[in-house]
Amino acid sequence: QVQLVESGGGLVQPGGSLRLSCVARGFTFSSYIMSWYRQAPGKERELVATITSVGGRSNYADSVKGRFTISRDNAKNTVYLQMNSLKPEDTAVYYCKAVSSRSVDHYWGQGTQVTVSS
Repeated sequence: QVQLVESGGGLVQPGGSLRLSCVARGFTFSSYIMSWYRQAPGKERELVATITSVGGRSNYADSVKGRFTISRDNAKNTVYLQMNSLKPEDTAVYYCKAVSSRSVDHYWGQGTQVTVSS
C-alpha cells in the first residue's frame, strides 16, 4: 500500500524553525521526484520546493528561498523540509508529493499543519 506520511508540523513563533518529515512506503522512493506544497486557508495549493530523485538538484518558490531547505535520504525513504526564519504568512497545511521520474504515477500525503504566530 502506497503511503506518504508527513510529520513535524506545529505552532511556532515568528522567526522560529521547524523540520518537516515525509516518510514514503509502498513504492520505489529513489525513483521519485519529491516536492513539498502548502495550502493556506482560502488559497490555492502552491509549490514550495522540489528535489530530484537522487537529490542532486532542488528548486524553491521565491517566497521561501534562503529560508527553507529540502533534502532527502533515500536509504530512509524520507524527504525533509527545514524551515527557518518562519513568518506568519508561512502558516498553511504542508503536503509532500511524489512524482515518478519514469511514469505518470504520483502520490500525495495527508498534510501537516504549520502555524506561525506569536
